[in-house]
Formats: sequence, structure tokens, C-alpha cells
Amino acid sequence: MRVLQAAVAILGMSDPDTADNSHAANVRKAIRLTGQMATAICAHHRVRSGQDPIRPASDLSHAANFLYMLTGKRPSGVVAKAFDASLTLYAEHELNASTFTTRVIVSTQSDMHSAVAGGVGALKGPLHGGAGEAVMRTLMEIGEVANVDTFAAKALGEKRRLMGMGHRVYKAGDPRPAILKGMAEEACRQSGQFKWYEMAVQLHARVNEAKKLIPNVDFYSAPLFYSLGIPVDLFTPVIAAGRIAGWSANIIEQDDDNRLIRPRGDYVGAGRRAWAAVDRR
Repeated sequence: MRVLQAAVAILGMSDPDTADNSHAANVRKAIRLTGQMATAICAHHRVRSGQDPIRPASDLSHAANFLYMLTGKRPSGVVAKAFDASLTLYAEHELNASTFTTRVIVSTQSDMHSAVAGGVGALKGPLHGGAGEAVMRTLMEIGEVANVDTFAAKALGEKRRLMGMGHRVYKAGDPRPAILKGMAEEACRQSGQFKWYEMAVQLHARVNEAKKLIPNVDFYSAPLFYSLGIPVDLFTPVIAAGRIAGWSANIIEQDDDNRLIRPRGDYVGAGRRAWAAVDRR
């Protein structure tokens, strides 16, 4: 995420519309950033793995190109559709921490690249963008489908917090997993890494039976991403690659009818105290 944040800031130094906050210029920047962020994530991963970056293919969609540039393999239609759905589901999510950050930044009449870099910084925090990574590390800890029941019983007995279950906003359940679950199932099956999906389904069943918790979107995006060859430490950058659409929409809306966002704070410290001169202390 630090590399992605730096990449966005550097791109702002050369973008021809950097200083133009008009609607048309913001739309142009949003389109460029959507492609540039995906390319930066994939290129960085290839370079750190000792491989050459891969140029996008003109006949592939945005989602399919991401997987192609990352892995070097052209994804099947089922896999590309599932990954595209996950990017779409992550694109917009009300005034979450990173989206609010982008709006606060552009409300000062700063530029889109500064706002998106700030959004990436907010998403980097594990309380905001780290759930998918935490879900996958839990599944990796379980290891095999046969271990799910034992793990669930132990985790519930210890009152262990399981990431990917429940949601801060969606008290009646996150509606996004219902869309992603079916797509993830077939994509994971085709990848030859179906066990991660099976573990997620079984773990959800055990936890829901005991605690009535409904999974959020990260719970099924995690096994999907991992099965498609996306490293765990890239899960949050992938979310950023999807959310750039939502960030951009909020930035454009803010700029089109801007008012400085200036929250107030209530002082809750000590009350009035007597003051004594230094020579009387």
C-alpha cells in the first residue's frame, strides 16, 4: 500500500490535468487512475518477484487485464467475471473512512491525486482495509476442510474475534456476499484451489449456527483472490483498485458542489482551574 500511495502521488506530478479541478478534467483523471493503479499494483508485484512487468492486452477487460498483468495467464471467462464482480462490489461503500478522507481533502480545493493518495493511506489501516487479509490468514491457519469444526469450536470457546463476520453498518447482514459467493464458488473450482472456498463455507456455517453472524464481502473475496493467484499482501491494494471508482465519484461530486468539510469538536478535558504565576508555584 505504501508503494501504491507513492505511485498515485508521483502520477500527480505528470498528469496534464493535475491542477484542473473542473468536472471534465476530474473525469479524465479518474479514468486514467483506474488503469494506472491496477497497472502499478501488478508491475510492482512482478518486479519484486524478479519478473518483468506485462503490458495490458487490448482485447481483455479491465478485470481480466489485472489478472493477466499479475500472473501472466489469461483468465477464463468465469474467473474474469468473478473478479470483475468483486471489484464492482468494492467500488462504493457509503462514507467509509477512505472515501470520507478523499472528500475532506478535495473540499480544501486540493487535487484528485492528493485525495486518492490520502484514501489509499486510510485504506492501508487494518481496521479499514485489512479484513480480507485477516480472513485468508485464518483459512491458512485452519489448513484443511477437515480441521474447520475443531478450529471453530476452539475459536468460539476462546471468544476469538473472527474477521469477515458481521459489519459495522450492515446490522442485518452485508448484501454483497450473496452476489459474490456463487461466482467465487465456480472460479475457485476452476482454479484448482477449491478447498479455500469449502473452508470458508463450512466456517461460516459453524459460526452462524453459534453466533448468528453473517459474513461480509471480505469473507468470500479472500478465498477467491487467493485461488486466483493474488498474494495475501495484495488483497488490500486490489480493494483500492476497485474503490478508485467510488473515490473518484465522491471526489467529482464534492468538487462540483464544494463546501469545506470542517467538523467541530467538543472539549471534554478538565474544567476551569485556578492559575498561579510562576513565582508563586
